[in-house]
Amino acid sequence: MAKKLGFKDFLNVDYAPGMPDEIKKNAKKRKVDTPTGNTNEELAVDEALTPTQRRATARIFRKFKQRREIGKERAKRRIASPEKLKKRARRQARVVVLNKLIKDVKKSELTYAKRQELEKRLETPTYKKQIDRMAVKILPQVRRDELKRKRGKKSDD
Repeated sequence: MAKKLGFKDFLNVDYAPGMPDEIKKNAKKRKVDTPTGNTNEELAVDEALTPTQRRATARIFRKFKQRREIGKERAKRRIASPEKLKKRARRQARVVVLNKLIKDVKKSELTYAKRQELEKRLETPTYKKQIDRMAVKILPQVRRDELKRKRGKKSDD
């Protein structure tokens, strides 16, 4: 069944004022095509995906592949924000703790159930504190790596 039209569907909004028609059209498409309808909003995930949801997510990611690649290229040219660096440090700390838990086995070789169990375990307060402490220790190195990456690029240009 088709979606019922609301008041906002009839508004004529200029998403790129003062730009050529082609750019306006693409801006409107970007606004309409985003999964949430809001380009700045991130999806909050609080539980694991079912296989059906995983396939649907894969379709969405395939659809927006080109946009993600353009975004990655733009992001590469900028220095990461402090929030982004903290996020990277936390992710690295999480990987270190996870590798301690699974020892010699690769994460990709684990079953989905085992992975879910480990992810749940990492969310417990004990492991969260451990990950947070480790992230604080890793942060200066992450910052140095980012600056080295940017300096390396400038010398190649």
